[in-house]
Amino acid sequence: MNHSESVTTQLSTVEEWTKALAESSGSPGGGAGTGVMLSIAASLTSMVAGYTEAEKSQREQLSGVHSRAHELRQTALQLADDDASASNAFGAAFRLDPGPEREDAIHRASVHAAKASAVLGERAINAIEDLGWLASNGNPALIADVVVGFGALRAAIAGARTNVSFDLASLTSAGATLEEVREQHPQLWNTVSRLSDALDRIDELTAVVDKKAAPTEAL
Repeated sequence: MNHSESVTTQLSTVEEWTKALAESSGSPGGGAGTGVMLSIAASLTSMVAGYTEAEKSQREQLSGVHSRAHELRQTALQLADDDASASNAFGAAFRLDPGPEREDAIHRASVHAAKASAVLGERAINAIEDLGWLASNGNPALIADVVVGFGALRAAIAGARTNVSFDLASLTSAGATLEEVREQHPQLWNTVSRLSDALDRIDELTAVVDKKAAPTEAL
């Protein structure tokens, strides 16, 4: 077994995990990295929420933001490991000898990998507005942490978008055309567009608070 295959985001140190990521094994890879970026975004969201004191009318909303971020931190790490497993199967399929068995394996692995990245991407989309709420209502002393959180969340969404799109396109290696892929997997296909829209939303939210987070740029 390759050493990197025994390394997980949930049980490894940062040193161990990044060392495995640096190896030419493909697992963990960019997909797992996407999950780690989502976990970082969730962690920063949780931290800022914990430092925020809300008015009575906003306490319930703040509590919800804090609770969801706390749960997402761990969930994102599990999704990172799920993606790493899908990546293993994806690579194994392409190493098979040419023939029907290889085509079937590529199809299954590509769809499975795309679904794993899509789930991660959807969780990232759901985290945007909570971080956006903190950008407007959170502790102003931590606005820089909010922006870093947006950066991590953007990386997670960009990674998920690219991985879903790439995995769907890999189905053409099993004989399908892109048009057929779109017809066979409309939900996954539409996920790519949803993730693209999510990137625009993050850029919009970040632009609003950038001057507060980096005031020297205003001079």
